[in-house]
Amino acid sequence: MTSDVYTHNSILPTKTPLYNVIENNEKDHAVIVLASGLSERLGQSKQLLSKHGEPLISYMIKTALATKPLAVIVVIPQGQPAIADAINGLVRQNTTIYSVVNLLPETGMAHSLSLSIDTLINLKISLINRVLIMGVDQVLLDSEHLTELLAAKSTVVASSYQCVGKTYSTDTGKSDIIGLPIVINVKRLKQWQPSLIGDKGLRHLIRALPPNQLSTVINHQLSYDIDTPNQLLYARQQNWFGS
Repeated sequence: MTSDVYTHNSILPTKTPLYNVIENNEKDHAVIVLASGLSERLGQSKQLLSKHGEPLISYMIKTALATKPLAVIVVIPQGQPAIADAINGLVRQNTTIYSVVNLLPETGMAHSLSLSIDTLINLKISLINRVLIMGVDQVLLDSEHLTELLAAKSTVVASSYQCVGKTYSTDTGKSDIIGLPIVINVKRLKQWQPSLIGDKGLRHLIRALPPNQLSTVINHQLSYDIDTPNQLLYARQQNWFGS
C-alpha cells in the first residue's frame, strides 16, 4: 500500500540543539490532520463544509497551525479534487504543510494514520518529539484545547468527553470517550504503527497504557462531530459554522 505525496514542501526547521528549543519555548511537535474520510453517512464531503466562510478542512489546518508546529501532515482521499483544491492555497503559502493522498480511503482511519507516520519519518525532522493527531469534524474544536493537550507531559495526552446522542437533541445515553485530538510521543507512535490496521486505530492501544503514561484533557464540546445529516442540521441550528 502506497500513498502519493502530491505536494511536498521543503523541510524547513533549522536544526538547533534541543536545549535551545526548550529555553526559547519553541515547539517540538508535528500535527497530523486525518481528513481522508469518505463521509458516506453524511452524503457530502464534511471536509468542504463551510465554517466562517472557508472549507472546514482549511479552518482545521489553521487551528493546527496556531500551535506553531514544525510540520502539519494532512491526509486526504484519492479521487476528491475539490478537497485537494480547498487546501492547495494553504499548502503553497505555508512550507510546514505536507499533503498526502490516501489511495485506499475506504480501508479506515488507521491506514490514514499509518500513511502519515510514514510521511513523518520521511521528513526526518529530528526536533519532533511529539505528534498531535486530530480530525476535521469536531466543529467546536479550538486552538486553546490543542494548546492544553500540548502542555501536558505524559507519553499520551488524550481528549476526554461524553457522547451525547447521535442527533445532539438529547442528553440520554451518555458515555465517556477518550479519543481525538490526542498527543503522542513520537517514539511510541512509531512503535504502534504496525498495529494500525483498517479501522483498528489507537483506542485499544491507549487503553492498554499504564495510568502514569496517560493523561486526559476534558472538553465535552468535542462530542459534537458531524457524521450524519441530522448532526449537520443541529450544528447549523446552533450557528456553530458561522457565516
